Amino acid sequence: MTGRNDGLLIRSVHAAAAALALAALARTAWHGVAQPQVALTYGLLIAVGEAARRRRPTAGPGDRQTAPVGAAGALSYALLGEIAGRPTAHCAPQVVAVVLAATLAGAIGRPPARDHLARRLLTTGFAAVCFQPLHHSGALDRWPGHGPAYAFVLLLVLALTTLFDAVLAAVLTRARTGGPYGPVLRDELRALAGIGTAICATGAVMALAVGVAGLWALPVFCLPLLLTQLSFHRYTAVRATYHQTIASLARSTEIAGHTPAGHARRVAALSRATGRELGLSETGLTVLEYAALMHDIGQLSLLDPVPAGATEQLPPEQRRRIALLGGAVVRQTGVPSDVAVVVERQADPYREQPLAARVIRTVNAYEDLVGETGCGPLCALERLRLDTAREHDPQVVAALGRVLARGGRAGGGPGPDQG
Repeated sequence: MTGRNDGLLIRSVHAAAAALALAALARTAWHGVAQPQVALTYGLLIAVGEAARRRRPTAGPGDRQTAPVGAAGALSYALLGEIAGRPTAHCAPQVVAVVLAATLAGAIGRPPARDHLARRLLTTGFAAVCFQPLHHSGALDRWPGHGPAYAFVLLLVLALTTLFDAVLAAVLTRARTGGPYGPVLRDELRALAGIGTAICATGAVMALAVGVAGLWALPVFCLPLLLTQLSFHRYTAVRATYHQTIASLARSTEIAGHTPAGHARRVAALSRATGRELGLSETGLTVLEYAALMHDIGQLSLLDPVPAGATEQLPPEQRRRIALLGGAVVRQTGVPSDVAVVVERQADPYREQPLAARVIRTVNAYEDLVGETGCGPLCALERLRLDTAREHDPQVVAALGRVLARGGRAGGGPGPDQG
């Protein structure tokens, strides 16, 4: 039932963005484009920013803004009230129409994800609806000290827009990945301190600069953000390479015949989903995923492989030795020390383990049990529940059960709702 509600929520957001886009296009087509030169200039800016966007091969829910120039340009157009001292004539529907056309034009051959496009349209529309009617009504001109009041309104609309975008992004991410809403929203709000701050500040400054100096201010103020975007792309490329290196190291146990094919990848995927269900932050989920990928690397020290790599059935002392050796190997790879700590403490009593270690231990045990002949997902979960007194955290087992009930997969078997 939860999965259906999440799907309905995503479709509702997309439908709202589509309705907004159709209404904006219809209104703009009926009344014509006001100040077409300004609309064309901003459209080119947004299109160039979108064309510079690079889609990551591992893009998924929760990915951060990868087209900051386009986003800043759209925000600036929504908050534009004057051009070289002359008032503008465009309205909120025209803002949405121009942003839609420019985003699609800049993404030719590389269509943006529907979540990305929906967020761009709804966020830009929100900013334009908040600012443009207030500006055209002349309310800002009647306030004492037009300049300070104008800047104050821009900052207020900017704050409301960023909050709206963070809430919208958290809603979409939560609907696609599951887990509690609070930690997802917290991660989105924390992300505002990074590239989000640069986008908002650049959009507001461009709107103010164009109001004083005209459209020539756009390329001047976009250049720093474009350099930031290139640096951001290099950073994401390094992270992708880093992840691939860790995944390759994790496969070493499979190549050596110590673990079944795909075991580390399945444990990592299911551990991440379970950690999200437990409310871990994005940073905590990354540590959890890396540790899950390399949790069996200590088995390379064994002369004789464990049957099917199922370390859960080994004596505690041998499991502890494998975990310590695995942690020593992980420390040599240059990954954060938190990852090595999680790997090292796999065999500790669960009450003494960090949460990430408890999650990996339970998910790994589930994968080992499902791999056994005659033990399906329901049987494996039941055995984990029976071991909650000594081996597994009851909260982790319950979270794993909820993930599997929503359609999670591990061990090649169906979820417990299909057993």
